[in-house]
Amino acid sequence: MRLRPLRLSWLAFILSTAFVCASVKAEEATVAVAANFTAPMQKIAQAFEQDTGHKAKLVFGSTGKFYAQIKNGAPFAVLLSADDETPARLEKEGAAIAGTRFTYAVGRLALWSKNPALVDNKGQVLLSNTTDKNNFKKLAIADPKLAPYGVAAMEVLMRMGVLSKVAPKLVQGDSIGQAFQFVMTENAELGLVALSQISMDGRISQGSAWVVPQSLYTPLKQDAVLLALGKDNAAALTLMKYLQSERAQAIIRAYGYTL
Repeated sequence: MRLRPLRLSWLAFILSTAFVCASVKAEEATVAVAANFTAPMQKIAQAFEQDTGHKAKLVFGSTGKFYAQIKNGAPFAVLLSADDETPARLEKEGAAIAGTRFTYAVGRLALWSKNPALVDNKGQVLLSNTTDKNNFKKLAIADPKLAPYGVAAMEVLMRMGVLSKVAPKLVQGDSIGQAFQFVMTENAELGLVALSQISMDGRISQGSAWVVPQSLYTPLKQDAVLLALGKDNAAALTLMKYLQSERAQAIIRAYGYTL
């Protein structure tokens, strides 16, 4: 007989919880996502919808272009930047909510080719002479004026002392996503791309690659920030917390990022 009140109280709790959950309307948030974070964010968005009921509508591109679009009123609720400077700038200018910014990932840069024999484990291919059998005609990078990964690529070339040598071979994409596509479609033999674009669980998916030592470029700290249009959006607010969950962080690590 003593168990009946306990059972009834648990039943009341379950019913009340179900009522609260049913009364919360699932919402959608439009999220501007740095191109390097495409693959992990697609997986996170799927898990996010499964776990919360909310939906993240993803738009991929370069951080520089996103900044201009946000300043011109683009309907983004959250920005997942490829750097930490752009979110801080938006926060200072009142286009982002103060106190919501945090680093969701630290990116890595890799020299990559679809040719499995072209890239060595020290990146010496960048030093090859025009007569070397491993010579290349095109090296793809992201536009340093628009993409932090492009800035990092230029730092690598300068610190290796090869910038003047490879400058005539450079082809620039609007984003790291486009730079990756140049190599993927073999319009460029080599590319300085995001490690997340070519690896999963520590393995290079195809071709040959050199993971560039982090001593050769400024750390690619990638910050997320809640934008002004997302301050009352339940999906946006929930996503900001979800990005810091164990499930989301496991996905981020699987693509070669550190936290």
